[in-house]
Amino acid sequence: MGGFLPILGVVVLLILGVFVAITIMTRTKEIGGVDDSGGKPGKRTKGRESILKDANKRLAQNPQDVQALSAMGDLYYREEAWDNAFKTYQALVEMVGAKPDINEFEANLRYGVSALKLGMIDEAYKGLTTARNLNQGNFEVNFNLGYLEFQKKNYEKAIQLLQQARTQDPENPATLRYIGHSFFKLKKYKEAMNFIRKAIEIAPDDKDSLYTLAECYYDANQVDQALKIFSHLRPDPVLGPSASLFAGTINMNQHQEEKAIQDFEIGLKHENIKPDILLELKYRLATVYLKKQEIGKALGHLKAIQNQNASYKDVPLLIGKYQELNANRNLQIFLMAPSADFVALCRKIVMTFYQKAKTKITNISVNKNEWADIQAEVDTPKWSDIVMFRFIRSPGSVGELIMRDFHSHLKEVKAGKGICVTVGNFTEEAKRFTEARLIDLIEKDRLSAILNNVDLKAAATPAGAQKKK
Repeated sequence: MGGFLPILGVVVLLILGVFVAITIMTRTKEIGGVDDSGGKPGKRTKGRESILKDANKRLAQNPQDVQALSAMGDLYYREEAWDNAFKTYQALVEMVGAKPDINEFEANLRYGVSALKLGMIDEAYKGLTTARNLNQGNFEVNFNLGYLEFQKKNYEKAIQLLQQARTQDPENPATLRYIGHSFFKLKKYKEAMNFIRKAIEIAPDDKDSLYTLAECYYDANQVDQALKIFSHLRPDPVLGPSASLFAGTINMNQHQEEKAIQDFEIGLKHENIKPDILLELKYRLATVYLKKQEIGKALGHLKAIQNQNASYKDVPLLIGKYQELNANRNLQIFLMAPSADFVALCRKIVMTFYQKAKTKITNISVNKNEWADIQAEVDTPKWSDIVMFRFIRSPGSVGELIMRDFHSHLKEVKAGKGICVTVGNFTEEAKRFTEARLIDLIEKDRLSAILNNVDLKAAATPAGAQKKK
């Protein structure tokens, strides 16, 4: 028996220990609290439902219970339930004068932030301004009020407030971002680039800032750096169309037509493109195709633009002009081809101009890309003479000064006759000047007829005429 009693005592103690442990665990489970103390013992808070239940119970007895409203507002604010948070802090703000236990700064700050999140600009401005009057050194106040001024396009004020926020948190990427974007809006590109680059270093996924940095480079005439970023952003589903438009424009201005076409086509492959960006992508793509003399492709895009917006820029005029060109290859050459091709066409016209005549070209001179003068000896059954042709490429009106210059040239070479050809028209003054002189004027309609038939005539004309060397 002496040995049995100590053993029995140990067993009883073990059973009591287990019972106490189970009781403690059961009570802990029943409490169900959320540990909001960061792991520190003894600072267990109530769960969400418990907080709301307790707050609603107290508010049912007293709708102006500050402690209940504060607890509820804090819960909604941390959950980012902005609608409920706004209503709760609005109630607290309205009671500030009558309830001295309200944290006036916090109530106004959170009222303003909640309103800002809901897009209620006036209420946000009111709350944040009041909060700042109470505490000018708070980061959250200065940042949100600075952001609000940015949204209101008050960029100078935004910079001042955001710079104050930056003194509290120098490496905050959102602060750096909006300072940089504000400087960009003020066209202070050097300052903007400085802050935006810092923001991107901290938050490299900020594609909006990367796009704005490219715009800064573009506006500062650092187009190579801009092109690298815009080209990188072309696949982006949101920024891609605009980035493609910028990249294509840069390449187009640098006479990189093939690269520009690729840029614009990448932009057009995106979905949900903004209407203004869509129209401009098509317009500039059409412009590049016109430069390459691919008129059919250009017309396709111009007509697509016309279907969307019948009066967009000069699209109706371009369609009218290039539809005719598309149907007349020689007219394309006359207006748009390189100088060598243009001169070759003019020679063909000279050689076929007089029927049943022997024509020999003796001299050709080109004035830049504006016109070509071709001198020819023409021998017909009825007369023989030197004839000077001038082919003017401009589609506009030809005036008296050009006719006077042409007439002087005729006298220099002792030509007996002059033929002046234009794809445009002649002014009344030019026509009056040539009335008493041996100069024939050929305008667009007659030129079109000549161009339509010149190839057939050339094929039927015997060879043998030569250009003077």
